[in-house]
Amino acid sequence: MLLDSRPLRYASATLLVAAICAGALVMNGRSGQAVSAAPAVLAPSFSGRHAGPEALLSRTLQEVGNRRLDAAVSEIDKVIQGYPNFRLAHLIKGDLLLARARPLTTVGNAAGAPRVRLEELRAEARARLARIQQELPVGLVPRYLVQMQPEQRHALVVDTARSTLYVFENRGGEARYVTDYYISIGKNGIDKFREGDNKTPLGIYHVTGRISRETLNSTYGKLAEQYGVGALPISYPNEWDRREGRNGFGIWLHGVPFDTYSRPPRASNGCVALTNEDFTAISRDIQIGLTPVIIANGVDWVAPGANQAMREELMQRVENWRRNWENRDTEQYLAHYAGNFSTGKMGLAQWSEQKHKVNAGKTWIRLNLDKVSIFVYPGRDDLAVVTFDQNYASNNLVSQMRKRQYWIRERGTWRILHEGTA
Repeated sequence: MLLDSRPLRYASATLLVAAICAGALVMNGRSGQAVSAAPAVLAPSFSGRHAGPEALLSRTLQEVGNRRLDAAVSEIDKVIQGYPNFRLAHLIKGDLLLARARPLTTVGNAAGAPRVRLEELRAEARARLARIQQELPVGLVPRYLVQMQPEQRHALVVDTARSTLYVFENRGGEARYVTDYYISIGKNGIDKFREGDNKTPLGIYHVTGRISRETLNSTYGKLAEQYGVGALPISYPNEWDRREGRNGFGIWLHGVPFDTYSRPPRASNGCVALTNEDFTAISRDIQIGLTPVIIANGVDWVAPGANQAMREELMQRVENWRRNWENRDTEQYLAHYAGNFSTGKMGLAQWSEQKHKVNAGKTWIRLNLDKVSIFVYPGRDDLAVVTFDQNYASNNLVSQMRKRQYWIRERGTWRILHEGTA
């Protein structure tokens, strides 16, 4: 090896960063827009992610950018020592050692290695470098989180385009960034439509359960290995998915096999996979039936106050709907529903007929709404999901339920497209 050929060593090593950068995207934290990462940027300003191997990996690449190859090898050794099954770290170390002898043309210069496996690791390298270079969204929120209800302690937002799951904390109804994690999605990408398409759905969901490692073992046997330490099922298909003709089942957040630290960006059958360490971390704060999971293809970031106008508009529309119902003003009440409204069982005509009949037997109604959450659907400006506790009392009926409505903006006015039990 040419151990004393320093120009060759450093030029070769910086080619490693350039090779990873090729095709990677860097997010502008203010606008949410993606720009191409220029390979010439060899020493990016790393914005320390959460502690762990990703922080050590960022220091490795920073040392490469600073032309300190021996220090880079030392940093990657720390990653391997702490996480011996982190396959990407082993690949990068091999490249760093190889850079002492000859120029590198790409990530993974080992001769004879399986091409498909190398491509997967290269994709992970690009995704992780893009994450390292992203600005932390401190002081920003996804535009989807318009209002969290008081009991929702956290919200999860998955950015499939950047292999990242963001965790937000509820502070008085407003979402505040806490941390984020690297994730893998479906082998065939996003926008799930049918069972078995190996795609990850896009939409607004909630965690519906918790599956322990023991339950996975007893239910799936050897297949349970792919889910790692556990799983959190989410509510796919939701009401909107079913309305759109989407089907399938078994979309989870889950861990990874124990023989690897992480998986490539596209590796699951449609689920969202995290390292076992990260899955354990987010599991502690999950509230079954309450924690929202919003999956988007690129997050639209806004300042916290940017959602205020939409929040007030939707809250006023919901209040008008409530008041019209309570006042037994059936025609005004029904005017809040879209022409293609559906409960899943009946359309607007049947719904109107039923409401006229029911309200005719009422002499008084008291209606109270509480714990209201509002989320805007990813990829759409005209679709919002509103969920609340409904306390209903009348002269002949008392009921309580958790209700979910889908509101769509029609010709500038919000109307109810779907209504049912949450």
